[in-house]
Amino acid sequence: MSASVNVPLSSRGKLASSLPAEQLAEITELFDFRREGHSLDAPFYTDPAIFKIDMQAIFGEHWLFAASVAELPEPGDYVTVDYGPYSLIVLRNDEGGVNVLHNVCRHRGARVLTESTGTTGNLVCGYHSWTYAPSGDLIHASAPGETKFDKGCFGLKRAHGREYAGLIFVCMAEEPPADFDETAKIFEPYLAPHDLSKAKVAYQQNIIEEGNWKLVMENNRECYHCDGHPELACSLFPTWGLTEGLIPPHLEEVWDRNTEAQAALEARCRRYGIPYEVVEELDTRVAGIRISRESLDGDGESFSPDGHRLSKKLLGDLRDFRLGRCSMHLQPNSWFHFLGDHVITFAVFPVNEHQTLVRTTWLVADDAVEGDDYDLEKLTHTWKQTNLQDKEFVELCQKGAGSPAYEPGPYMKSEYQVEAFINWYIQRVQEHLS
Repeated sequence: MSASVNVPLSSRGKLASSLPAEQLAEITELFDFRREGHSLDAPFYTDPAIFKIDMQAIFGEHWLFAASVAELPEPGDYVTVDYGPYSLIVLRNDEGGVNVLHNVCRHRGARVLTESTGTTGNLVCGYHSWTYAPSGDLIHASAPGETKFDKGCFGLKRAHGREYAGLIFVCMAEEPPADFDETAKIFEPYLAPHDLSKAKVAYQQNIIEEGNWKLVMENNRECYHCDGHPELACSLFPTWGLTEGLIPPHLEEVWDRNTEAQAALEARCRRYGIPYEVVEELDTRVAGIRISRESLDGDGESFSPDGHRLSKKLLGDLRDFRLGRCSMHLQPNSWFHFLGDHVITFAVFPVNEHQTLVRTTWLVADDAVEGDDYDLEKLTHTWKQTNLQDKEFVELCQKGAGSPAYEPGPYMKSEYQVEAFINWYIQRVQEHLS
């Protein structure tokens, strides 16, 4: 569903033209001569000018995952999404769609909504009480003595919004990338059986990682470091990303167990008519995606020490808990795990060149009762710990990128998805700067 009419904020090339010629030449050279198969040069993670380009070229031009329908199920429900210099209001309207509004009052620029989530009727700025309808139209502004004040010219600025399979995406570009609809057609059949319209939020965790947003995404796109995730390794096979010929001796038994579990999972999916095949187009389309359904260890049901379900309630129309995980990566800021008993969404929102907000949300069936059907601590334990461990890994890399001794190192074969993410990123920024 589309948001109301967009007010263009696109600034293609504007920042580039405002940079000193020498600085622009240096930045352009970094993009043009990036060494394939290697990590990025240090300025990509530390330079405020490159961060500003990222905010324009990536977060200002592409579709971003913002929230799930479970976070705003009723008209008037909203979330605020902040990244870089931007703040957006994503609000459920009376028609069932979403309005995406810039959270900037048209009077003096104050934040209109100051909470991260809530419910509202009209939107009232706390500074001078300018009042906006849910559509963003200005409906009240006390203007003593103003005879030529036209309220129609001062509505909140708007952005685009789309909802697919219970996931809500936003885009600030004047003309959003056109291929996102095609990407949605890829992932909708995988996610539909979980039916997020019948889910609710069990818990949400916000972590500020002291690292550049690209390091956060790079860390997610590989399992080379998964030995550092003992809680996750109980259920997630640490051979993820490996292929025949790349299996180290200490993981051979795990690889064999994973292969057997995957074959059983695929047979079960065929029986239920649930797609499971790998679709991988991370850097071959603008709206890059990787999606598949993959087996879990133990009972194969959930992210628990023995792989057993963490909620007694199945999601949507699913008939079996033993469905592993449907794993989806979307460029540039999100990844997801869809299981039989719950869903976990991950959204990455840059704060500045060296800080990133990682928002993790756990969803369960809307009729699941905490304490009866699920234990909240057990439900969230694995990924709470994994997120904290990933935070440490990202921060180690950020510190390293700031050292004069840093130089780009080679990606291993198992890190091919990191290379795909970086290649996607380089392509998109070069298109923006051209």
